[in-house]
Amino acid sequence: MAKQGSQPSGQQGAVSGELVSRLLFVLGAFLVYRIGAHIPVPGVNPESMSQFFERNSDTILSMFNMFSGGALERMSILALGIMPYISASIIMQLLTVVSPQLEQLKKDGEAGRRKMTQYTRYGTLVLAIIQSFGIAVGLASQGIAFSNVDGVVGWDFYFVAVVTLSSGTMFMMWLGEQITERGIGNGISMLIFASIVASLPSAINQGFTLAREGSINYLLLLGLTAFAFVVVMVIVFIERMQRRITINYAKRQQGRVAFAQPSSHLPLKLNMAGVIPAIFASSLLLFPASVGNWFGNSEGLAWMQDLAALLAPNQPLYIVLFSAAIVFFCYFYTAVTFNPKDIAENLKRSGAFIPGIRPGEQTSRYIDGVTARLTFFGAIYIAVVSLAPQALVVAAGAPFQFGGTSVLIVVVVVMDFMAQVQSHMMSQQYASLMKKSGQKGMGGAGGLLR
Repeated sequence: MAKQGSQPSGQQGAVSGELVSRLLFVLGAFLVYRIGAHIPVPGVNPESMSQFFERNSDTILSMFNMFSGGALERMSILALGIMPYISASIIMQLLTVVSPQLEQLKKDGEAGRRKMTQYTRYGTLVLAIIQSFGIAVGLASQGIAFSNVDGVVGWDFYFVAVVTLSSGTMFMMWLGEQITERGIGNGISMLIFASIVASLPSAINQGFTLAREGSINYLLLLGLTAFAFVVVMVIVFIERMQRRITINYAKRQQGRVAFAQPSSHLPLKLNMAGVIPAIFASSLLLFPASVGNWFGNSEGLAWMQDLAALLAPNQPLYIVLFSAAIVFFCYFYTAVTFNPKDIAENLKRSGAFIPGIRPGEQTSRYIDGVTARLTFFGAIYIAVVSLAPQALVVAAGAPFQFGGTSVLIVVVVVMDFMAQVQSHMMSQQYASLMKKSGQKGMGGAGGLLR
C-alpha cells in the first residue's frame, strides 16, 4: 500500500519536472534572443541610427522595430527579426492556392509538411538576403554606415551587413523551431511575444515619468490602465467564441442491430484570420506614408508630404482605409487558409452530415456562408480593437501610444501558450493514470493466468 501511495506522487514530480524544464528552455531562449538583440552590426554609427529613428518615429520602421524588440533601432544582428520567415510562410500559403503541386504536398501528411517547411526555409533565406542588402544600401545612403577617408562606404560593409543580418534571421527561425520542439507553445509566436513585451517596461516607465513631470495626471494614467484591462478582457472573451455546427453520423449496422453514432460539433472561431489582417493593413498604409516622409523634401515631390500627412495614424482617411483593409484581408486570408470544400469532402467520406443539409456541395455552401458571416464580425472586432486604444490615447491627450494590434498579438499568444500548458499537463496526467492502471491490470491478469 505504501508503494502504491508513493507512486503517483513520484509520477507527478516527474510530470512537473518535465514541464519546468520546458518552461526553463523557453526562458533561456528568450535570454539568448534578448542578448542577440543588443549585439550591433559592425560598421554602423549608433548615434546616427538613433537620430534617424527619431525623425521617422511614425513610419513603418516603428512597426518593424516593435516586432524586432527594438533590435532594428539598435541595428543589431537580429534587426530583421522573424518577419522574413512570416512573409515566406504567408507566400507559401498563397502559392498552395495557385499551385496544384504545392496543394498536393499540403495533403500528403507529415512528408508533405516537411517538404513545405523546407521550401519555407529557402524562401526565408532569399527574403532575408534581399532585405538585408536593402537595409545595407539604406544605411549607406543615409550616412549611418561608417565610411573611409574619401567618404565612400566600402564593399566589406555590404558583405558583413548582409551576412550578419541574414544569419540573424536564420538563427531566429532555428530558435523558434527549437522552442516549438523542446519548449511550450509556438516558437515563432513566442518570439514575437517576447519582442513586444520587451518594450513594456520602458512604456510603463514613460507613463510614470510623464505623470511625475505633470504632463498627464495620475487619474488619466489609471483610467488608461483600466481601459487596457478592459481591452484584454474583451479580446479573451471574443477569441474564445465559437460557432459550433452540429455534425451527425450515419447509423452503424452490426448484424441486424443498428447503432446510432454520437453527434459532434464542427467549431468555427469568430476570428479565423487571427492577427494577420491587422499586420497587413498597418504595413500597407504605413508604407506610402513612410515613402512620403522620406522623399517628400525633394524638389517637385512636396505632394508626397501631404499624402503622408493624410495617411498618418488617427487621421480620418487612415481610419477608413485601415478598416476597409482589415475587412479585405480578413476575407482574403480566411479564404486562403480555410477551405469549406475540403471539410465537406472529409465529412462525406466519414459518413457525417449536417442536419438538414445534403452532403457534398450543399454542405460546402452552408459552411462557406457561416464562415462569411463570422468573418464579417471578426473583421469588425479586429478593426475596433486595433483603432479604439489609439483613438482613446489621442483623445485623452496622452503623449504615448497604446497599440491595439500589439495588445491583440500578446493576448492571443498568451492564450495559446496557456492552452498548450494545460494540454501538456492533462496529457501527462492521463499517461501516468494509464500507466498506473496498466500495472494494476497486469498484476490481476497475471494472477488469473497463473
